[in-house]
Amino acid sequence: MIKPDAARRPGGEQVIPRPSAWRRGDAAPWTVAQPLSADAVAQAVVDAARDQNPSPPMFADARRSAVLVVLVDGRDGAEVLLTKRSRDLRSHAGEISFPGGRLDLGETAVQAALREANEEVGLAPDVVDVRGYLSRMSTVVSRNYIMPVIATLDSRPELTPHDREVERILWVPLVELADVATHREEWWGTPPLDRRMNFFDLDDETVWGATGHMLYEMLTIAYGPPAIRTAL
Repeated sequence: MIKPDAARRPGGEQVIPRPSAWRRGDAAPWTVAQPLSADAVAQAVVDAARDQNPSPPMFADARRSAVLVVLVDGRDGAEVLLTKRSRDLRSHAGEISFPGGRLDLGETAVQAALREANEEVGLAPDVVDVRGYLSRMSTVVSRNYIMPVIATLDSRPELTPHDREVERILWVPLVELADVATHREEWWGTPPLDRRMNFFDLDDETVWGATGHMLYEMLTIAYGPPAIRTAL
């Protein structure tokens, strides 16, 4: 959980490439009354997605990718698996992300997400219960079209980071991510081309970018008021 303010080191050493044109955003639309179980969060995502039509890729040459958003019950309710990418990688080095990567030829998004999680942290596919999906999203810089796969585990397994790809494994309680001391919103650029950016300042790490966007959606679905959940 979050440490007392005097002991916190929010964000760590990661350098965020904030543009010169930016402004602070609004407070998060969710409230946290009590910790939720992994099953409750996953089911809320499934229920919210029943009638959604997926957005098409933003780019004709977009590369299909998938990530695994896996939840497990911990001491403080649902926890989500995150990884810190190796500093030696050519793209997104040192950033916090979900396990995942590009689809191989003939793979489905679920198959790719499970394969990548197994390769990156040793998560066995047969212990994963795939439940549903968050909204597909396109990334501008890397031109990826990402399918976030939501899954749950019965218990937290022993995981081992892949030396060349993953530097650190994190299990982060959702109540910590949803805390007002953790989340902040910014708008980058100038209207009408500005875009919302979500940041989660953990102790010694910052979650942002596509991963921050997916976490924002999941937390809004799990904790936000009904009107906001259906507007996503």
